Amino acid sequence: MEHKGTVLLETERLILRRFTMEDADLMFKNWANNPIVTKYLCWPPHSDILVSKEVLNDWISSYQKPNYYQWAIELKDISEPIGSIAIVKQCDDIGMVHVGYCIGRNWWGKSYTSEALAALIKFFFEDVGVSRVESRHDPNNPGSGKVMMKCGMKYEGTMRKADTSNLGIVDSVHYAILAEDYFDKK
Repeated sequence: MEHKGTVLLETERLILRRFTMEDADLMFKNWANNPIVTKYLCWPPHSDILVSKEVLNDWISSYQKPNYYQWAIELKDISEPIGSIAIVKQCDDIGMVHVGYCIGRNWWGKSYTSEALAALIKFFFEDVGVSRVESRHDPNNPGSGKVMMKCGMKYEGTMRKADTSNLGIVDSVHYAILAEDYFDKK
């Protein structure tokens, strides 16, 4: 793996970029404060804009690390962030990155998350040289699994009571795509 850090990525409808402190208001408004959006996630909805600012400050200060990956998902049509996508876990020994994402409810069902995830999969296989891109979701949130499948990830199994979310202890559904899967389809 050759870590590149959070570089600018662009798709047909999206810009994946580093967050700035100027994103705090839109982050809070567009997704981070919504209990419906965060229902299946492991972090609670932000109670006020100060929480969003603290989170952004932490993320921004980590951009100096070459193995840190945290993108704002910016919709080109409106020039504002509508969610985030990041590497939440990685293991250099096996060349693995684990992706997590969150998108505002107003943009659900429009394939923006799939578009962002596909861009990350391409980046991590072609530019960083990983062997495996994986992700997981709560089985009560099947839409997240559909995003993974749409991007070529394969179901690997469900671990019972193996994760936590805002619902408590939950099962965890795992998907992954390997480098050979990705390059075979190209």
